[in-house]
Amino acid sequence: MSFEYILFDLDGTLTDPKEGITKSIAYALEKLNEASLDEQTLESFIGPPLMGSFCEFCGFDQQKAEKAIEYYRERFQQVGLYENKVYPGIDELLSLLKKKGIKLAVATSKLTIFAEEILNYFNLNQYFDVVVGSNLDGTRSAKHEVIHEVLKQLSFPPKQSVVMIGDRKYDIIGAQKEGITSIGVCYGYGSREELELAKPEGIVQDIQELGKYLLNVQ
Repeated sequence: MSFEYILFDLDGTLTDPKEGITKSIAYALEKLNEASLDEQTLESFIGPPLMGSFCEFCGFDQQKAEKAIEYYRERFQQVGLYENKVYPGIDELLSLLKKKGIKLAVATSKLTIFAEEILNYFNLNQYFDVVVGSNLDGTRSAKHEVIHEVLKQLSFPPKQSVVMIGDRKYDIIGAQKEGITSIGVCYGYGSREELELAKPEGIVQDIQELGKYLLNVQ
């Protein structure tokens, strides 16, 4: 059965947010008088919920992590949102999928209001029927919760007609928890090894390969 509904992660899948996210993390740590992190560790913040990342990589307790997130958002909403770029070929791919009548959605752990602003800024909002992210109060940050809400807003279509596209294991695991197909992309911030360990139904190297997969399977 062909995919009638395609869910996309945002960071590392549709856009490359490295500059905005890493600079905003560094800003938060500086405000807390904490030591800076190396670039590889900063990149590890791209994808999963911030709360877990601040606790894991910085050793923060929940209260300190919440303060770090507050500082992060202080910079991100003003500047970091726009320190971002759409991956070459994404616009064309989304346009082709939309013309085929496929329902497209964004499923991200980023705040919904931030995701919507980014999509609007890059004029990608025109392609998506549903955009779901996390809530300001920290709820609905786990990927399977985000995916569940997307499926709910799509009136719970047949699961075999839905696929989740993402660059991190969280996207794959979230899709598995909701019983839908998943495809890992290697051009984002998760390694091929990370994706292989999560066991998606498919892994593609680049956007061209992703396009061939999604368009040929129709």
